[in-house]
Order: sequence, then structure tokens, then C-alpha cells
Amino acid sequence: MEDVDVIYHNETGISFKWKNGIANTDENRVQLVFKDMGFYLLPEEVVVFSENIQIAKHRNPNCSRCISSEICERNILLKSPLQKMDFAVNAFELNEICDLVEGTIFKMRLHYYLEFESKN
Repeated sequence: MEDVDVIYHNETGISFKWKNGIANTDENRVQLVFKDMGFYLLPEEVVVFSENIQIAKHRNPNCSRCISSEICERNILLKSPLQKMDFAVNAFELNEICDLVEGTIFKMRLHYYLEFESKN
């Protein structure tokens, strides 16, 4: 973990940036890892991913009202920010990915504010 700067994590995933000086890395990109999937995204792609998650949540409105939505095996199609890649998740996984992505966006914006905006 000494080669990364952790941005956010929850029980099922982590987001981080590779530290400068690591070969074949882009300091602007964020690594999002959830279960056995990893995404190496630009900040604007993380925002697109967040929008895709909200679309998936609203496309399945009954899941939020269902008493067994946390254990349901019903697959929900989630578009990734990568143009040709989608994947299926259940309601619990969708909520965990949502938390990971929203937490990442919040921390990135907070870092930007503290680093650049608050100094003016």
C-alpha cells in the first residue's frame, strides 16, 4: 500500500491514485477496485460512472422498496464508464459501488477545494 494514495474505501472496494514515479501510471487517473473488477479512470469518467449508477437505480425502482433487496439475486445491468463494457450486479452490490463512487467523488472534490480553491 506504500505505492498508492487511498482516496476512499468501503467493505467491498477501494479507490486510490498511484503515487508519482510508478511506471506506466497516470497521476490524473483514479483506480477503482470492486470485487474482482478494476477500473482506471479519469475524474470525469468517475462522474459518468456515478450517473450510470443513478440511472441503474432509477431503472429498478421496485428494488428500493423490496424488503429483500439486500439479498436479492436479481441482476441489474450497470453501464461502466467504458464505452463497450457493462456488467450485472445485484441490489446490494449496486449500493456498495454507489457508495464507493460517491465517496471517491466527494474526497476528490474536497482535495481539490483544499489544495486550490481555499488558498485564494
